[in-house]
Amino acid sequence: MAVQMPFAGLLFMRRLVRNSSQRHLSCRCIIQKCRMRQTRTVSTAFVNYNENKGDDSDPSPLSSNLTFKQALLSRRRPLSPLERISSLLPQDALSPEVMQLREEQNQEASEEDTNIHTQAEHEAIPKEDDSETHHASDAAMETEEEKGSIPPTLPGESLLVFGELLLAEHRKKGRVEFRRMFALQAGARLNSSWGIILHDNIARQPAGRFLKTSRGTPILIRRPSLEDYVLHMKRGPAIAYPKDAATMLMMMDVTEGDRVLESGSGSGAMSLFLSKAVGCKGSVLSMEVREDHHKRAVLNYNRWRTAWSLRRGEEWPDNVQFHRADLCTASPLIAGQGFNAIALDMANPHLVLPTVIPHLHPGAVCAVYLANITQVIDLLEGMRCSALPLLCERIIEVPNRDWLVAPALQKDGKYCIRKAPVLVEEQREETEKDKTSTEQPAAFGSFPYIARPHPEQMSHTAFLVKLRKCER
Repeated sequence: MAVQMPFAGLLFMRRLVRNSSQRHLSCRCIIQKCRMRQTRTVSTAFVNYNENKGDDSDPSPLSSNLTFKQALLSRRRPLSPLERISSLLPQDALSPEVMQLREEQNQEASEEDTNIHTQAEHEAIPKEDDSETHHASDAAMETEEEKGSIPPTLPGESLLVFGELLLAEHRKKGRVEFRRMFALQAGARLNSSWGIILHDNIARQPAGRFLKTSRGTPILIRRPSLEDYVLHMKRGPAIAYPKDAATMLMMMDVTEGDRVLESGSGSGAMSLFLSKAVGCKGSVLSMEVREDHHKRAVLNYNRWRTAWSLRRGEEWPDNVQFHRADLCTASPLIAGQGFNAIALDMANPHLVLPTVIPHLHPGAVCAVYLANITQVIDLLEGMRCSALPLLCERIIEVPNRDWLVAPALQKDGKYCIRKAPVLVEEQREETEKDKTSTEQPAAFGSFPYIARPHPEQMSHTAFLVKLRKCER
């Protein structure tokens, strides 16, 4: 009998729990049905409010909106079995752990209710102050965009203005994908395969800044140097490339205040370099046989001078005199004049040497620009036959080889790790292995870099002959 009593108690407790759980489930179903009905009524009221939005006499929108949000946010997680049993038992029969659990549950419920009310109130009240501040910020942005200018930060810095020449370029993985020189004009636009940039958005901006196109591609806008201008200006004949012009200037040792004679104006490239070298105190006399080449040289020269005055606020020195004449028969133009240097860029320079050498200062240099070695041989043969007081000091070729140097990347897209310096013997072994490869790694002990010749480099070669006047 003593053994049967505990079993009877257990059976009684099991039936009690089962009945209580069934009652709880039925109550929960009833509550959910009520909530669904309430949600439906609230949603219909909300729709009716949207349809009758113009009626000011209906005060139900705010309350219906609040009840709708409360109905949506009032759904909570299902109760656990322990929570269900603890809710049915009296408070005196509960353990401290169950009491703590009930208090936490009540606290969470109260916090959810407060959050729902505060959120609904904030969403229902119109934000007049925020809208005013938003409109004020938009107005400030519009005024800045209307101005479109950024004040210069360094002394002597000038912003881009209409009329000056600019250079736009886009690089991708170290290579120039797009490069164009243009004049900044009001109402015009810069077209490219990467999008469009309005000239009005470029004006009043600092030079050397990236501007995004209509497709979001950053394009570098900067002022062109004299080298950039010579390479991208409109040309008739082939030009003297900057690498050759710089070497000729060093050969002739042209300084400020010198007077230089040039034969073969071409497109005006060498005339611009000579004009920069002699400065305001010097002068350049340039001659060209063909009329179309003469006009092109004058236009390129004046265009650069105009762009320079807009950029710097001061005029480029007007120290070049262009003449359309043949140097062989142009003795009246150079009569009574002496020159510190002579630059010849023509097909048969040995034919004009007897005319110009008497006007060259003793010890001065005559630099000749020739396209191939055959012209060099003809020049030397003409000098030997005419017995001119000239000494051929140098015959050089100036190569131009661009390189691509970039950090080495692994297959996962990360940079290689810095390597520690190796011993001399290991370095010799690695250099012997790399002799046959075209790619040259950087020095040991640094980040690995890969260097190789540019695949699209400019293949241009020319021969420069340095002739010095000397008496025997």
